[in-house]
Amino acid sequence: MNNDRWKDFVSGIEPINDGKWAEAAARLDRLTKPPGSLGRLEDMAKQLAGITGQLYPDLSRKAVIVMAGDHGVCEEGVSAFPSEVTPQMVLNFLNGGAAVNVLARQVGADVVCVDVGVNADLSHPSLVSRKVRKGTANMAQGPAMTREEAIAAIAAGFDLTGELAARGYRLFAAGEMGIGNTTASSAILSVLGATDTVQATGRGTGIDDVRLAHKQDVIRRAIERNRPNADDPIDVLAKVGGLEIAGLVGVILGAARHRCPVVIDGFISSSAALIASRLAPLSTSYMLASHLSHEQGHARLLERIGLAPILRMDMRLGEGTGAVLAFPLIEAAVNIMSQMATFDDAGISQAVDKSTPEKV
Repeated sequence: MNNDRWKDFVSGIEPINDGKWAEAAARLDRLTKPPGSLGRLEDMAKQLAGITGQLYPDLSRKAVIVMAGDHGVCEEGVSAFPSEVTPQMVLNFLNGGAAVNVLARQVGADVVCVDVGVNADLSHPSLVSRKVRKGTANMAQGPAMTREEAIAAIAAGFDLTGELAARGYRLFAAGEMGIGNTTASSAILSVLGATDTVQATGRGTGIDDVRLAHKQDVIRRAIERNRPNADDPIDVLAKVGGLEIAGLVGVILGAARHRCPVVIDGFISSSAALIASRLAPLSTSYMLASHLSHEQGHARLLERIGLAPILRMDMRLGEGTGAVLAFPLIEAAVNIMSQMATFDDAGISQAVDKSTPEKV
């Protein structure tokens, strides 16, 4: 693949529609409530109008895209679970038995499971196979992947999102699966977010203090060995990232390219969002942060991107679970815009502005 193809991913991303944002703000102020009293719902309603160019966008077709890939750094013993769990969980997604499947069914969303880098030969009628390679290399020993492979994985997410948008999907969530991916995400935060590895690195699947210290040391060694260039997000992604993270970068950029909102999940999803925001700063306006993960470093990641979480649920599962939980609130913001009466509609008097004293 052409190493310059990433330029195609970002060239078509446009600013959100400021006119529709302002139109939404004006309508919200005419609804039967004190101005701003619905807080974040009003913020989301304005953002969604700006993203889609519509006051009342139809976001009923929803997809959570679960990118799956393995990590060679698991050889270093950084996770509480073996890498064999990745393909096992992919089959669980495809059979409808994972947490994200349960939550997606509840909110009427479709789970799209993508093999972009699982270290196994998988076959299932519902699997979307876009495999770039069977897992990354051990980043503690050298680059996780080549630059071309990182771009190919971004392309997989970008192209898939375009295909789904063409089929009528208008609301996306960025989910993932990959044993060892908190290690890669912590390395990305450390480099791109200028964060010390101790602050950037959490317990992932639940490791103890000894293994946590080892994980932090592995990340330090990987960064020292590979010397990723913080001014080149693709270099960082290739050297210390993951294939499923790269795939999510593509999902986020693809959603922005097609003027669709994309809901960021937890720590791993946010590391992809940070890379996307550095590649295409305009893409940030298309993102909604679903929740603040329990994983150490997530708050710093969101801060670096400039996003504020909708929910605080103390979750750290991944898969897109937090993002799916935010779907009903996002749809509620649209419903407020489309279904709530204005003061004129309801014949209710608006508040009188008393900020300037009346002349006698």
